[in-house]
Amino acid sequence: MSMKQIDQPTLQKWVDALVEKQTVYGVQAKGDRFAFDRLSKAADLRLDYDVTILPPKKYFQPQKEVLMKFDRKGTFESVIENDPFVVFGVHPYDFVAISQMDKIFSMNNYDVHYMSRRDAATVVVTDVQTPSKDVFAGCMGTATVSEGYDVLITLLDDGTYLVDAATDKGEALISPISDARDAGDSALAAREKVWEANRKKLRKHELKMDPSEIPALMEKSYEHPVWEEKSELCYSCGSCNLVCPTCYCFDVQDELDWNLETGSRYRTWDGCMLAEFAVCAGDHNFRGRKKARYRHRYLRKGNYAAKLVDQIACIGCGRCISACTANIANPVEIFNRLLEDA
Repeated sequence: MSMKQIDQPTLQKWVDALVEKQTVYGVQAKGDRFAFDRLSKAADLRLDYDVTILPPKKYFQPQKEVLMKFDRKGTFESVIENDPFVVFGVHPYDFVAISQMDKIFSMNNYDVHYMSRRDAATVVVTDVQTPSKDVFAGCMGTATVSEGYDVLITLLDDGTYLVDAATDKGEALISPISDARDAGDSALAAREKVWEANRKKLRKHELKMDPSEIPALMEKSYEHPVWEEKSELCYSCGSCNLVCPTCYCFDVQDELDWNLETGSRYRTWDGCMLAEFAVCAGDHNFRGRKKARYRHRYLRKGNYAAKLVDQIACIGCGRCISACTANIANPVEIFNRLLEDA
């Protein structure tokens, strides 16, 4: 596959060429924050952002999505969205989360809605230029990625960009810059320096163990007092769930139109920290207490997911830390506390 080295003006022209021909979602400033949104021009794209409010998973598993249309006659039709689009500027840790979601949604009961969007997407990853205040991806092994992406863009020390197309979709995407100079060994060495630096810089909270140790630690910490202690401050708002790149739980509802003749089945994001998440038939709540919900969140990330896909369901983005007004959602703080008391 191709590796090109381009300057800032060439990058701008390339992105402008892309948005003229297809749907491109990229990171843009929203006041003093950043968010993925549809791009209309390259000038709006910010590759120097720290972290986005919501992760790019919203393009593969939308906050609300229609699964099926139906009518009173008993006819129904699945709604599958598979129009091609580009997500431009995904940080490595968010790409690790997307890759984890890919595994989850394709195993056992293959989720055609998620996977159709995922197959239609071209993902452009960009190495972090500005670490956010709560990122700890360096501790989780997710500060950099070296495979799986369609295109990877790295800002080098000399102000140029190394553009690495690793798939056929990536090759097609960089066709407007196909005549740019090929990246040489010096550019690859410069990228290695960026990666090495990011593994060190993206550690605003220091995990005192290797992530591989977390599942066993969680196994023996079920009755630890930290669950009661921290959950007493929890508002059960679910903010930590909603901003998390690896949370994928959803609720499914049927909705009739005003004519009472047609309707739709849709799903929306849901979260285990919400009070009614575990309510079942008979109005029984398996996790009615905040302690149980709080503990479940960490068990799911640190233990259950590891058994399912052999990965910790925390990529170190730090969004949950920033979103939690009660200041109790820091995974590093909890994991370190459990380690100290083990």
